[in-house]
Amino acid sequence: MSSLKPLHTFGLNHTAESISYLATPSDFQELVGLALNTDFILLGSGSNVVFLEDISIPVFINRFYGKTLEETNDAYIVKVNSGENWHEFVVWCLDHNINGFENLGLIPGTVGASPVQNIGAYGVEVERFIKEVEYLNLKTGNFETLLKNKCNFGYRDSIFKNELSKSSIITRVTFEVPKKWTPVTTYGELNSIINPNPLDIFNKVCEVRANKLPDPTKLGNAGSFFKNPIIDKERVEILNQEFPELPSYPIGKNNVKVAAGWLIDQAGLKGTSFGEVGVNPAQALVLTNLNGKAKGHDLLQATQAIIKTVFYKFGITLEPEVRMFERSGETTISAQHDT
Repeated sequence: MSSLKPLHTFGLNHTAESISYLATPSDFQELVGLALNTDFILLGSGSNVVFLEDISIPVFINRFYGKTLEETNDAYIVKVNSGENWHEFVVWCLDHNINGFENLGLIPGTVGASPVQNIGAYGVEVERFIKEVEYLNLKTGNFETLLKNKCNFGYRDSIFKNELSKSSIITRVTFEVPKKWTPVTTYGELNSIINPNPLDIFNKVCEVRANKLPDPTKLGNAGSFFKNPIIDKERVEILNQEFPELPSYPIGKNNVKVAAGWLIDQAGLKGTSFGEVGVNPAQALVLTNLNGKAKGHDLLQATQAIIKTVFYKFGITLEPEVRMFERSGETTISAQHDT
């Protein structure tokens, strides 16, 4: 048995029967015929994953590194292997005058994980720059490529989280970044920056994230634990009558995204604890492993209590953004816990 504690940033005290590393395409092909998240688990940095129990199926760690850069007249084309660290990639882009990712600084995880969740922050989602995604088809053993418009990107969602969740391993992501740069400073503290350049935005994002998000090497956490819920405009208008300060952002014509952290805070949960798991006092969207001793049942108890409390106060059901694994594979929190 090997400890999973150092392999995921929340640091839950559980073990796996087998842990191995993948560094080459041939390493990945050894998994053909198996089902991802059912027959085995693939980890990158473990920043968006928690283990609720000891794990019986094999765990593999992605260490497939490398990237290449090409140019057209209008854009940079960057091909990045899936094991590369996301934040380090953002820094590399800035160093090479490839601008656009600055809003996504300090997001933990790997490049290969970025399309799965369609990671985003401060008004930018990674799909904006994705040209195509290469993956290993675990059923056929072939490396296949999906163009951006076939990836079914949505809010913290993609085809890799749904239809292909058990039959694919992302091996490379190709980004197409326009050479003409347009700043995005409409969210949060970024709108205070005057005449920003990419580095200004990057530094501000990193400053804000560092102030709100505890360092996982010092206090175990998985970053933003819950998705910001998307509800219809009519529901928001009703809520605004009682809660006029509710932070909300339009999504299309009929829907609005509301701030999950604000909901948790207003439900009186910021700074509270549930056994060994705490709600971060600086950012209620973050749950923490208070003493490094938490186990899956502690986190499950906290998650269920938060979902239930927010639902009773606002009639909104929070959903975890973090992926959860039990003994034999990936799981979700059932509806009985959120009403």
